[in-house]
Amino acid sequence: MGRKLANIIRLAVSYIILIVLAISALYPAIWIVLGSLRPGKSLYSKHFIPDQLTLVHYKELFTSQVYLFGTWYMNTLKIALCSMLIGVLLILLTSYAVSRFRFKGRQTALSTLLILGMFPGFMSMIAIYLLLKEFHLLDTHLALIIVYAAGAPLVGTFIAKGFLDTIPRSLDEAARIDGASNFGIFARIILPLSRPMITYMALTQFVGPWVDFIFARLILRTKENWTVAVGMWDMVNTIQNSNFTLFSAGAVLIAVPIMILFAFLQRLLVDGLTAGASKG
Repeated sequence: MGRKLANIIRLAVSYIILIVLAISALYPAIWIVLGSLRPGKSLYSKHFIPDQLTLVHYKELFTSQVYLFGTWYMNTLKIALCSMLIGVLLILLTSYAVSRFRFKGRQTALSTLLILGMFPGFMSMIAIYLLLKEFHLLDTHLALIIVYAAGAPLVGTFIAKGFLDTIPRSLDEAARIDGASNFGIFARIILPLSRPMITYMALTQFVGPWVDFIFARLILRTKENWTVAVGMWDMVNTIQNSNFTLFSAGAVLIAVPIMILFAFLQRLLVDGLTAGASKG
């Protein structure tokens, strides 16, 4: 009886902790969603659920002449998608090279990537800013895409390499016997078996540029070229622009692509495509 009671108490405490964590995580998100539907400009309300619900703030985001939210949104989407595609490609090529080939300077390259990945990105911002200025790339989306994509291998190479190391080399050898080239092995064997890892990399490489503020604020100057993070910051930058309900509506729209992306790719994150790959 004592052990059974202890198990019941332990289970009850676990559920209570999970409920508290769930409420702590969901409450701010629900408050922002309800705030975007609340009339007026203030997020404060006597009631958790507004007496009246309105979509006027969402309409104002795309019709306002002051806030170019639609332009900012498309700018961010373009930058995030291009950075994701180029960044994932660079990660795959780099990780494939260091995982499958043995060449002079390989260990040095891995050590360099590891050391550079330890330093925060803030340390290089001034140097990158000066380089972009010399190449006349300031206030351009191309500058953001180049920097985001070029920095992807620093973060993702070791993760991708660890995954590629789990793919049996017997598949490579069998493909070479059949006459496949290195590129053929990469395209026809490695890529299909790496879908879970590619999914993870694609998610991280999309979310990073999508929510980045500091570097985008440093590079982009004109209002028409801003990303959505910079534009949202401008909404509440001064007391005169403290339209928090409009800000909440923008925050909800920012979260929508990320939610869709995670929901759509969630199953691929757990697919064990390499299980039994060397059998048969």
